Amino acid sequence: MSSIDQLFSDLRSKNKKALMPFLTAGDPDIATTGAIIRAIGDAGADLCEVGVPYSDPIADGPVIQASYQRALDRKFKLQEIFEMGSELKSEVATPLVTMVSYAIIYRVGLAKYIAQAKAAGYAGAIVPDLLVEEAAEMSKICAGEDFSLIQLVTPTTTRDRQVRIAELSSGFLYYVSVTGITGERTALPTDLVDNVGWLREQTELPICIGFGISSAETAKQLAPVADGLIVGSALVRRIAAAETQDAKVQAAATFVKELRVAIDE
Repeated sequence: MSSIDQLFSDLRSKNKKALMPFLTAGDPDIATTGAIIRAIGDAGADLCEVGVPYSDPIADGPVIQASYQRALDRKFKLQEIFEMGSELKSEVATPLVTMVSYAIIYRVGLAKYIAQAKAAGYAGAIVPDLLVEEAAEMSKICAGEDFSLIQLVTPTTTRDRQVRIAELSSGFLYYVSVTGITGERTALPTDLVDNVGWLREQTELPICIGFGISSAETAKQLAPVADGLIVGSALVRRIAAAETQDAKVQAAATFVKELRVAIDE
């Protein structure tokens, strides 16, 4: 059983939902990223998604695009994520996954990327641009390494395609709540509950909702629907707005604590 499988098993036994913050690696620097991961784990995060900066954003809104660009402008290198993971794995119990473009994985080599990530303590990878038609090879490698391959389902994904994506995924399914790019929203689609309910009948994988979760109140509203909630832009924006490393760490921890309280109510 992977650490992500164990996490959701434990949460289900406690009737709790996973809180899964996203942050950009290397924004403003990798040391601050590591400090934030430590702090949000203590603040109540169950799993942390670490975004790998990429020059060609896939579904990222302006807040995350800007964070990626800041990291790239500071000459971020992929190796920094692996080095950070290696440092954190003996200190942090919270599972870590990378959110990474398939183009990066393909350039490194599928087996090599998975081996490096796993050796650095990562439990899986979210690959938002991996087409289901091309996912079988990576799915097979991940299964052999007990490394979760987390894929996205969107509101416009046809239902037969959703089933195929679920069959080639592991760890959990990332359900995109809205059509469009990442970002904070004040309202979410009215058919979200029905769509997630249908998907839940098709797979045993946990279903975690991301895109558009802007506040503790939004998280509280969605908690009954999902197995986990993913919060990205709202957290990245708070980190960017703080001026010092200590302030960035504190801002992230405070927001995660607010989210934890909201979804546990």
